[in-house]
Amino acid sequence: MALPKMVRIEQHIEAPVVADIPAAVRAELDEIEARSLVKTGDRIAITGGSRGVANIDIVIKAIADYLKELGARPFVVPAMGSHGGATAEGQRDVLAHYGITEETVGAPIEATMDTVEIGRTADGLPVLLDRNAAEADGIVPLNRIKAHTDFKGSIESGLLKMMAIGLGKQRGANMYHRAFFHHGFEHVILTVGSLMLDTGKVVFGVGLVENAHEHTAKVAAMRPNELIRRERELLVEAKSLMGRLPFDTLDLLVIDWMGKNISGTGMDTNIIGRMMQNFEPEPEKPAILRIFVRDLTEESNGNATGVGLADFTTTRLVEKVDRYATYMNGITGLGPQKSKIPFYYDTDKEAIEVALNTIGLTPPEEAKVARVESTLTLATLDISEAFIEDAELRSDLEIVGEAKAFEFDASGNLAPF
Repeated sequence: MALPKMVRIEQHIEAPVVADIPAAVRAELDEIEARSLVKTGDRIAITGGSRGVANIDIVIKAIADYLKELGARPFVVPAMGSHGGATAEGQRDVLAHYGITEETVGAPIEATMDTVEIGRTADGLPVLLDRNAAEADGIVPLNRIKAHTDFKGSIESGLLKMMAIGLGKQRGANMYHRAFFHHGFEHVILTVGSLMLDTGKVVFGVGLVENAHEHTAKVAAMRPNELIRRERELLVEAKSLMGRLPFDTLDLLVIDWMGKNISGTGMDTNIIGRMMQNFEPEPEKPAILRIFVRDLTEESNGNATGVGLADFTTTRLVEKVDRYATYMNGITGLGPQKSKIPFYYDTDKEAIEVALNTIGLTPPEEAKVARVESTLTLATLDISEAFIEDAELRSDLEIVGEAKAFEFDASGNLAPF
């Protein structure tokens, strides 16, 4: 089959960066007068999530150091719902993958899947909290604030979601996902998170915003009474900094890597234009006819949640799938449809040829194709010749290579991006 030639381009995206992260954390905590919120001897639980958040280990250490200077006793609790195979040791391992250990952050890691009920929402929904966090004198929710991959709202993925689903462990996460069917995502996250704030357990929150290059663009500390307002503001800012594909219509998108460290759904649904979420409409753009995902990241530990968002994949990815971890994630999130195994082939070449044979009347060599390393890394990508004329007219795009054929090795697989 004649395949389209590809050319490398660079996207010029606004990308502010925090130069000194520990200093930024300290400045933010001073700004909200955090020392007035903590008492000597207080045991404070800092949340550690399961996403690939930039510099998360550095931020946790900075918070822990600050708390220790105030005479408090900080520790880290895994706040990741059912991730890590829904076991305490598995969740501890997930944190270690992100560089979060007692040695690196200077605070103990206390992992459990046990929860306690701390109240009920107006809808009668029990609010469950990690037992170790519940027994602490205070909690510091820490998370990246970003667009959610399952729904749109004024509150999406951030501190409130961490407090509800992350700290709710497997039981809470599963129950809240069930409640989403009846009350909607944002309503459940807001009501559960608000009740937790009302208990007075939250000492302060720290939100992180990333730029399109996965670097920390902002650190924001907030008192409990301003947390909801600040998270809404930061979500608007985060969306303005998001990376995007430069074109809205594609015949084929090739994604080298998917995984839990890239997105909760393996591939960011905001980038690929597919959510496959019950009771939520599909995005109108981008409109991508076929998606081929090549591999699963090591950091995912076999959790291939979201692989079903693709149309085609490889045998090597399928062989890495941990069915237990993937199924547990899909059942907890009530989204088994997102993790069905797509058509899979032994080589990239075969998968690409089959994909381009399913796009209709467009000859494969004229297809609109893009290739990215992951949905988190969109500053550099390859586009097919069909896009070159449009790219040359765009001031935010720069062609940095010559058009050339897909390069397959002797095994029929693409060279690393």
